[in-house]
Amino acid sequence: QVQLVESGGGLVQAGGSLRLSCTASRSSYNINVMAWYRQAPGKQRDLVADINAGGATNYADSVKGRFTISRDNTENTVDLQMHDLTPEDTGVYFCAAKIGFYSYWGKGILVTVSS
Repeated sequence: QVQLVESGGGLVQAGGSLRLSCTASRSSYNINVMAWYRQAPGKQRDLVADINAGGATNYADSVKGRFTISRDNTENTVDLQMHDLTPEDTGVYFCAAKIGFYSYWGKGILVTVSS
């Protein structure tokens, strides 16, 4: 089992940047995939980006070229650097970790982008 804690959210103006960080309670070396999801108000939770143990990344089309996901297995963290934010990026961002057949979730952190 693993607990995930997100940090770094908040309010930012359109065009601005934010960096989200997620810290895992156990070594991330054994975590197959670490990911960030986003849930906009009134919408389902969607994948923003993920990164596997080998460092391969995957992004939602809407964030390609603006967001960068990275992981540091020595610090047990996964970060999401976000640039050129738009109001459509507003939502609760959740960190996720997949270990085998199991997925674990953080409680989420709010990102609000004002126009």
